[in-house]
Amino acid sequence: MRILVVEDYAPLRNALVKALREEGHAVDEAATGTDGYGAAAAGAFDVIVLDLMLPGIDGLEILRRLRAEGHSEHVLILTAKDTVAERVRGLDLGADDYLVKPFSMEELVARVRALLRRGYEKKDPVLRIGHLEVDTRSHEVRVDGELVTLTAREYALLEYLALRAGEVVTRAEIWEHIYDGRASTVSNVVDVYMGYLRRKIERDDRPKLLRTRRGEGYVLAEPSR
Repeated sequence: MRILVVEDYAPLRNALVKALREEGHAVDEAATGTDGYGAAAAGAFDVIVLDLMLPGIDGLEILRRLRAEGHSEHVLILTAKDTVAERVRGLDLGADDYLVKPFSMEELVARVRALLRRGYEKKDPVLRIGHLEVDTRSHEVRVDGELVTLTAREYALLEYLALRAGEVVTRAEIWEHIYDGRASTVSNVVDVYMGYLRRKIERDDRPKLLRTRRGEGYVLAEPSR
C-alpha cells in the first residue's frame, strides 16, 4: 500500500520510512508541513502518518484542509502532546488514530496495518479468496494451506488485489497504490508482476482466481459457480 510520512525530525522520519518499506509498503516522505500538504493533496495515499509540530503548516491545519477538500485517506497523527484536549481536537478534525511520542515502531506498523484493513472494510487480518489465504500481519501467503514465497513487491500487489477482491482493479490504480516516488515508470511493469503472481499462486488443478479484463484491469475473485 502507499503511505505518506510527514515528519520534520529526520532521524524519526528515516526510521518510519525504513520500517514501513520493510513491511512492503510504498512510502513517500515530506519534512515540512507545506511539502506534506502538497503531497497529500496531489497523491493517492492509503494512509498518511502525520506529525503535528511541523514547519510551514502544522499537522492539524493540514488535516483540516484535507478533510475540507474531501480527502478520505486514513490519517495517523503523531504527537508529543499527550493531553485529552489535543487528542479530541485531532479526532474531531478527522484523524483516524493517534500515537503519542515516544512510541514503539512495532505498534506504529500494526496501527498502519489496521487502518489499511479498515479502509477496505476488512476486520479479519487474514484475507481468504477461495483456496488462497493472505495474512496481512505476517505477510504469509498460502495456497491450499501450502506456504508460497513471494517477493515484497509481489506480496504488495497480491495484498492490494485481495483487499479489493471481486472488484476490477485498473493498472493505474495498482501503480498509484503500490509504487512510490522512487519507482521508475515502465509501461509493462504491472503486467510483468501479474505474470509472476500467476505462476506462484495458480495451480493447474484448481479454478483460476486471478483474471484479466481486457481494456479494464484485473480481478482477484473466487471462481463463478
